[in-house]
Amino acid sequence: PSEEERSAYLNHSDTVKYVGIATCKKCHIAIYESFIKTGMGKSFDLSSKQKSASILDKHTVVYDKYSNFYYHPFWDKDSLKILEFRLNNKDTIYKRVEKVNYIIGSGQHTNSHMYSTNGYLRQMPLTFYTQKSTWDLPPGFENGFNTRFNRLIGLECMTCHNSFPNFVEGSENKYNALPDGINCERCHGPGSIHVREKMAGNLVDTSKYIDYTIVNPGKLPIDLQFDVCQRCHLQGNAVLKNDHSFYDFKPGKKLSDYVSVFLPKYKGAEDEFIMASHADRLKMSKCFIKSFIPNESKNTLRPYKQSLTCVTCHNPHVSVKVTGSEVFNTTCKNCHNQSKRLPLCKEKMATRNLTNGDNCVKCHMPKSNTLDIPHVTTTDHYIRKPISAKEKKATKLFLGLYSINEKNPSAAVRCEAYINQFEKFDNNPMLLDSAEKYVQDKSDKELNSNFDLLVHLQFCKRNYSKITTYAERLGKELLLQKSNSIFKASFDNKNAWTLYRIGESYSELGNSKDAALFYQRAVDLSPYNLEFQNKLGAALSAIGQTNEAQKIFAHIVREDSKFATALSNYGYSFLLQNSIDSAEKYFEKNIKMDPDLEIALMNKAGKPLQDLSIKV
Repeated sequence: PSEEERSAYLNHSDTVKYVGIATCKKCHIAIYESFIKTGMGKSFDLSSKQKSASILDKHTVVYDKYSNFYYHPFWDKDSLKILEFRLNNKDTIYKRVEKVNYIIGSGQHTNSHMYSTNGYLRQMPLTFYTQKSTWDLPPGFENGFNTRFNRLIGLECMTCHNSFPNFVEGSENKYNALPDGINCERCHGPGSIHVREKMAGNLVDTSKYIDYTIVNPGKLPIDLQFDVCQRCHLQGNAVLKNDHSFYDFKPGKKLSDYVSVFLPKYKGAEDEFIMASHADRLKMSKCFIKSFIPNESKNTLRPYKQSLTCVTCHNPHVSVKVTGSEVFNTTCKNCHNQSKRLPLCKEKMATRNLTNGDNCVKCHMPKSNTLDIPHVTTTDHYIRKPISAKEKKATKLFLGLYSINEKNPSAAVRCEAYINQFEKFDNNPMLLDSAEKYVQDKSDKELNSNFDLLVHLQFCKRNYSKITTYAERLGKELLLQKSNSIFKASFDNKNAWTLYRIGESYSELGNSKDAALFYQRAVDLSPYNLEFQNKLGAALSAIGQTNEAQKIFAHIVREDSKFATALSNYGYSFLLQNSIDSAEKYFEKNIKMDPDLEIALMNKAGKPLQDLSIKV
């Protein structure tokens, strides 16, 4: 079949539904029993002793010297809980206990922990690192960046570490339901049409033909097969394209039509890599480059047999824990034995046996620490000759961001990548200078087409007056109209964030009235983003609309009782009404969750009213 025919999968239609792994199990029981033991099958589940890979006792304590918090995980009957506490000498002066609702991670490398409040999902400040059997702060919480119980778990994270969740549109981290691990349809696509056809007796001899009711990645062209794996094993700075969401890519489609994934490129840092960089590292290998001949693979039933791809070495239905090292070494030797262009290792057999037991992978794909996750070593999929100490000591020089899965991203996509890199990974102003080169604002046409990017860029630069100037150039009245064609709701809340940033800019410039108008429009598009609601309440309070502000804070607290600043703001609204007991109640709730929130401490201490304020 041609490449065009290969892309004509019937389950690419939006009318085809996901059926779930239990349905797949009915016909594929052996594969199911094997798959659920893999890292993908064990990627996510409810918290339980069966799911947890952790080892702990009453002496297990992690201390964060930057925030001066201690953390202790413990089992309370069948519930895993995390205690956060603070000491003054030997006296406990603060403590907070939260129940773990979900464990993310298969346990091959880590178990991280999450809790849910009315569907709002957040990461907790402890991770168990299984390779070293140690508890520590999660990746990104170290070195003064501990967000405690407040890191939001959004759609990008959840759609890689799990099957597709039931996400509440208009939120950042609210879910109606969460699956319990990556399932069959993440790699094979939605299965309802496949099930219907098989139940009707419409069978296909898959040894000779492709069954177009379901995607078999092994029968995809090499680049599209890589895209199935790269959807999640290509960790980096992901930029969505063409108003797509993280739901939209399906196996058998071209990943770069939906998302472009960027990484910083450095000279002299070839030996450094992040955890989920398997596809990127493999693509750097001569083994892959020499074997990747797409024109010769189009008309074969199983193109991967003609090239080096992920499934050349890995059976995704079988755990690597039960895949012996001889499987991988045999794959290397079979390929290198069959061609004079690919001779076997030139090292003497005696040396090979002595240094690594004649193990190709140990020498040419050594395990190493990952840049982004502490206490974890993983196989480097960049296949090459061992690196000399001199090469490792080369000067590290930043060359820029590059897209791993797209050769020539558009200027707008590159601009967004640099903004994301600054905002999420590296607070270096030079990244914003690079972003600015890709976007223009001189003409009204340019401003219109680049509006979201321009606002985001200037917001990161804290150039608030520039943002309000943009708003006035396009017309505030037009931007605030609910019926305008400029803004719409979406899973990533892109336009809602633009409206919020405009509101923040007016607020920073002391114009609470216009700030409230733009916050309100952000809330209209993203009603479950409680930070937007909180800012709207603060702005309304600032312009004297105290009753309206109080209703908003009350709504936030009902929606998410762990939203700390809203508790403080709700208490303050009671203080303005001279309802001291109610104010005290919410200040106390706030301090129990965040003992360092200065405004709550001031409010509870009974500072003069003119010294108090709403926390924004």
